[in-house]
Amino acid sequence: MFVEMKVRGLALDPLSNMPIIILRDEEDKRSLPIWVGIFEANAIALELEKISTPRPMTHDLIKNILETIDARVLKVVVTDLKENTFFAVLHIQVGETEYTVDSRPSDAIALALRVAAPIYVEEEVVRKAKSLEVTTKEAEPVKADDPEQIREWLGKIKPEDFEKFNKT
Repeated sequence: MFVEMKVRGLALDPLSNMPIIILRDEEDKRSLPIWVGIFEANAIALELEKISTPRPMTHDLIKNILETIDARVLKVVVTDLKENTFFAVLHIQVGETEYTVDSRPSDAIALALRVAAPIYVEEEVVRKAKSLEVTTKEAEPVKADDPEQIREWLGKIKPEDFEKFNKT
């Protein structure tokens, strides 16, 4: 069974200093923290804040390619959590055919935000992730609908932080 979730904000894990995407269901009963790399967090933050860049970033390029070939992202699904790594798939429709494409959740979410596609999480993933939430208790969430908080969060990222994050 799938649970529809929305990006509710970004946070910085106080223990690892890694960015975290916070997904929550509509009733705010369940949440899912997904640790991501700095580049992916930046791509998500740019879209949340609706900051346009002079040239297309990677996720904008993917969106442009999909639009050019009349393909659309039907949904994004976070499908699994294995050894502290999340897995996701994109459901893409081209003509009458639907394709599923393996993706890192951070990339899938960044694309979903750009094309207004729904984000779903497999119920089992939410259950498995409960053990990961312990480290996020002290994290200060950055609200997705607060541009000032997102700007402040982006402003705290230092160039040397880019060396720390190399996996999603």
